[in-house]
Amino acid sequence: MGSANARPLPGFPGVRVERNVMHPARDGVLLAADIYWPEGDGPFPVILIRLPYDKTQAENITYSHPAWYAKHGYIVVSEDNRGRGQSEGDWTPFEHEAEDGYDTIEWAAKLPGSNGKVGMYGFSYAGATQLLPATLQPPSLAAICPAMTGSQYYQGWTYQNGALSLAFAASWALSLGGPNAKRAQDDAGIAAYTVAFVNSMDWHWFLPLNQHAALKGGYTDYFFDWLAHPTYDDYWQRWSIDEDYSRVTVPALHVAGWYDVFLSGTVKNFVELQTQAGSEIARQNQRLVIGPWYHIPWKPWVGEQSEDASPNLVDDWQLAWFDHFLKGDAERHHEALVTLFILREDRWRHFEQWPPANSETMSWFLHSGGRANSAFGDGALSVVAPLQEEADIFTYDPAIPPPGQGGHSCCFDFVAPMGPADQATREASNGVLVYTSEPLTDDLVLVGEASVTLFAASSAVATDWTARFCVVDQHGKSTNIQEGIVRARYRDSLTEPSLIEPDKTYEYEIPLGPVGVKIGKGERIRVSISSSDFPQWDRNMNTGWELGAEGPSAAVVATQTVLHDEEHPSRLILPGLRQA
Repeated sequence: MGSANARPLPGFPGVRVERNVMHPARDGVLLAADIYWPEGDGPFPVILIRLPYDKTQAENITYSHPAWYAKHGYIVVSEDNRGRGQSEGDWTPFEHEAEDGYDTIEWAAKLPGSNGKVGMYGFSYAGATQLLPATLQPPSLAAICPAMTGSQYYQGWTYQNGALSLAFAASWALSLGGPNAKRAQDDAGIAAYTVAFVNSMDWHWFLPLNQHAALKGGYTDYFFDWLAHPTYDDYWQRWSIDEDYSRVTVPALHVAGWYDVFLSGTVKNFVELQTQAGSEIARQNQRLVIGPWYHIPWKPWVGEQSEDASPNLVDDWQLAWFDHFLKGDAERHHEALVTLFILREDRWRHFEQWPPANSETMSWFLHSGGRANSAFGDGALSVVAPLQEEADIFTYDPAIPPPGQGGHSCCFDFVAPMGPADQATREASNGVLVYTSEPLTDDLVLVGEASVTLFAASSAVATDWTARFCVVDQHGKSTNIQEGIVRARYRDSLTEPSLIEPDKTYEYEIPLGPVGVKIGKGERIRVSISSSDFPQWDRNMNTGWELGAEGPSAAVVATQTVLHDEEHPSRLILPGLRQA
């Protein structure tokens, strides 16, 4: 199988590889692909992955190598995105992925020995390279497996409720700069981007952002485009999957991780495509898997390292998915609509929808005697609504924000806060309000969407409000489960922000996102409130000025008040699973 240029792959009898096969996009730009051919005359289905991180690797950092899929009877195509690797042209994130993906799908469907059906897989940006061409409905695309990817590239990707996802956006841009410099044979540029990337945690402190010295090398100008579009405007809307889900007409297996940066977007894609996809086969064949994984690596977070939580399961599930939709194997299919690995319970559960039908909203109200500052304060959580209580007060200084520990950022722990972490240092700060329940008298399993409703006032005209939902074990260790932020000026709209009136109380909704966790008998629920979760999100300088234009001298200290009384019932909202 394959052309005369295909070579045997050592150690994989029957698999041949053909490297740097060029084909034209519709505008004549040549795109480069590696093709892995299975043994035999076929016809075989095609599996395609398109990525900006070197087609040779094919996201082998998480998935089995393309040769593994070829060994199971697939022609596997791994392609460099336009302007990356060996492909021609210039690359701007998202800009050409819909059309280039369509053209590659139709080209791959006509490869020698193909049965004309194409499936796609890949995570993160390689999830975007599936969903974007799917909106154009290429006729040969039969199924996709978008993993750990967004529903759009403003909310939940570059920004979160108006706040810049600094740790991810800046470190991602730095990681992209090195390969861009390599294409220009700029060794000094490669070195500069590499050094800056591995020192990202230091660079996150750089201000002003629009003069970011490590990103001003000319190879990552799109970072400054992102800063120039801090609202959900036309720049972002043109690439948003969730603007119109009816454009997607293929079955999809959505894979997420509980500590993945794009968890909310992946879940939204699954939920909305179930009802809004543009074909009956697509609406009936959406599946969701959420494992105990980070973005990179897909490392299990469980009580013990368990094969039950191995990311290798994803390869097995994808193979079954493709066997069903590309080969017509009725016995091979991912039957459960929702498959979740429940944290702290350390086992998979299956459900028929998200959130589960037996998930009930629970409100845990904030209480204190006016001194909820830090874990040493008197902040409490209770299902009993407050009556008359003193408010809590703290100051937020952008120059010394409370440290972020763990979280849902990307993509390596040396560039961004990721995963579960002991919150002791953060919760020791008086700039963080901490509210904790009494020990639970029974186990509580939470599956669904969590959020915080906060009644708060600031002395500033602009500020942020952050929340972290944590579990406190019987030894007093506090571990983060989910977190969220709202930039005050975006409290009502992501397209038309407006400043706040100093010392006026507003009601804020802070989405925390999906959770799936067991809190055991004797453990406690905790929520912490502050005005920064840095560097996961950029620091609000409390001035109301243009994003990215402020230097460190612009910082204004804000006095922040959180109310929790009968008229202002601030609360943590959790999805409790009703037991059968």
